[in-house]
Amino acid sequence: MPWHSGTGRIGRWARVGAAAVLGGVAVLTVAAPAAAGDAPAGFWYGTDSSTMSPTGTGPYHEPVIGGSYGGYLGMTANWANLTGCHKVVVWSATNAAQASRNHTTYHLGIGTGAYYFMGGPGVDPHYTGGTGEAYAWGERQAADALSHLAHQTIDYPVVFADIELPGHSPSYTPADDNGWNSVYTSPCSGVVRKSSVPISVDRADLNGFAAYLTTHSPDKLGVYSAPDIWSSIFGTGTDASIPNTYEWTYESFTSSLSHHPYGWCLSGTSTCARFFGGQSSSSRYALMWQWSGGGGSRNGYGDFDQIDAARTP
Repeated sequence: MPWHSGTGRIGRWARVGAAAVLGGVAVLTVAAPAAAGDAPAGFWYGTDSSTMSPTGTGPYHEPVIGGSYGGYLGMTANWANLTGCHKVVVWSATNAAQASRNHTTYHLGIGTGAYYFMGGPGVDPHYTGGTGEAYAWGERQAADALSHLAHQTIDYPVVFADIELPGHSPSYTPADDNGWNSVYTSPCSGVVRKSSVPISVDRADLNGFAAYLTTHSPDKLGVYSAPDIWSSIFGTGTDASIPNTYEWTYESFTSSLSHHPYGWCLSGTSTCARFFGGQSSSSRYALMWQWSGGGGSRNGYGDFDQIDAARTP
């Protein structure tokens, strides 16, 4: 798989392609020091997306760095498939089962959670440029998410809307910005017909997703994104503010596995989690940090996450 320059999990997946097989087992190519476990109390190591190789036969241990395997997050569905573009969905049944078993049998971690790879208004087949249609597009995506979640075993009560600018990643999306900053001639064309989307229209899309998800299920809404990506889509005004929304960030990040998380920072470094939409790591809505593997970082294994289970709603 060629490498691409996107920002977010898709740009990063393309880079990891030489070391990981989607739906298969990651090929471990370098050694990294093991850790006794995550800290402080309430925090857990986890992974997301492509299959990795936790050690043990139950309870399972975090790949590469050691400690208890505290959770797995996978893509439940992709907007591009809702519109008939036939793109990749990255869900590891193996890691989901391992994380769920650790949670239900050994009372370790959060189990299995899910995210939806969300499309902006610019890939809506019925785009009008208005907030009403954008809201309805968000609702349709949430309905798609719930339809797929009904066939999966999910332990974690927060469903994350994955909002990012993936770059050129044709296996996952036909739109380099997932339709958040550009309008396309059709959802699957990859051809831009207008190079802007009003911020209010972007926010209406997210609002529709949130409202449908939370009124048609017991799930809570979360958002996976990063500070710079968030502001490039939603700006810095009122439409960017999400004070009561759960978050999973992928900044700051590193390609090195030498230093492991302690709380919201990597031990012995100045690398710390940065949240978005007006929130910080001190917020009770700050839940997860993808500290390596996201944002285009390459560690040779896959995606590593820090999870604050004490804040689980």
